[in-house]
Amino acid sequence: MSPSFDPAAPLFLGLMSGTSADGIDAALVQFGEGGNRCRLVAGLTHPWDAALRQELIALGQGGDITSLDALGRLDAEVAIAFAAAANQLLEETGIAARQVRAIGSHGQTVRHRPLSYPAFTWQLGDGNRIAELTGITTVADFRRRDVAAGGHGAPLMPAFHLAMLGTADEDRAVLNLGGIANLTLIPRQGTVRGFDTGPANALLDGWCQLHLGRPFDRGGAFAASGQVDTGLLQRLRAEPWFASPPPKSTGREQFHLDWLRGHLGGQARAAADVQATLLELTALTVADALLAQQPDTRRLLVCGGGVHNPVLLQRLAAHLPQVAIGSLAGLGLDPDYLEAMGFAWLARQTLEGRPGNLEAVTGARGPRILGAIHPA
Repeated sequence: MSPSFDPAAPLFLGLMSGTSADGIDAALVQFGEGGNRCRLVAGLTHPWDAALRQELIALGQGGDITSLDALGRLDAEVAIAFAAAANQLLEETGIAARQVRAIGSHGQTVRHRPLSYPAFTWQLGDGNRIAELTGITTVADFRRRDVAAGGHGAPLMPAFHLAMLGTADEDRAVLNLGGIANLTLIPRQGTVRGFDTGPANALLDGWCQLHLGRPFDRGGAFAASGQVDTGLLQRLRAEPWFASPPPKSTGREQFHLDWLRGHLGGQARAAADVQATLLELTALTVADALLAQQPDTRRLLVCGGGVHNPVLLQRLAAHLPQVAIGSLAGLGLDPDYLEAMGFAWLARQTLEGRPGNLEAVTGARGPRILGAIHPA
């Protein structure tokens, strides 16, 4: 049961576009006292311009930028799109900009190299421009301080998950099935951990778009029409990244269609069989990671686009028969907007001078206040 909220409590607005770049999620949120409970006031998904989306996806999976001018233009265009998402949400709800204390903007990741030297991560979407176009103080660029402190800069949601979902009753895990799948492990006692487990919708969506001309596999129907290719599955699972221990994170620059094609080896396969194999890869790598890192988990709470794929959830259940698997909606949190809500929470943390990372999750040298503040 959600607690009551003071109607005069400050409003925060979170903006998120993930690895799939399937839209900009905007969430208007109120927090309870202490920031350990939240209420989604309203949310929407603002579409990307199709040409801009394709440019961002190509860049995110390892493509090169043509010039510094092109990079500067993209940074500005992403910020304009994020500001448009925020303004659309305010217009639809009738809430004035002055009623929102701050925006927390994730930006669009175009490169993530936590293991390079020097390590770096890069999210486009200039916070200055978002503040200017919305008239709202904007906190942006959350990940780079953690990377500067020796961390991966990801995942950042475990601190939010702990604040919202921590319990002494059971070992829990939160699974975000976005472009990349990631887990937050919340034990009854002990240290919260979180890490990426591998590809999810980024490969499933890309293969579906390539062969069906559709942006995603609605209801998992395409995957359900095929058969798992066990040989291909074994080759994909042999990717060394899967065996590396946490902390770890990844993105499109590692798991993309060219990576898949390299394992296909030019052999002809039914497109539906490849889709079924990619879905099984997601389910298996999540299950492998959960059983290895928190084997006593009794509840797996799912969010992200994959929560709407019943075939994927069925395969997860098959590999995790002792775990109760369900949507976060059962605990009063909207699974479609959880990450946007999380960046609203991170903005609140930053403005209050509180850290937003967990060093046991990211590998940073310690807790850090994240993000840069751009006043209205």
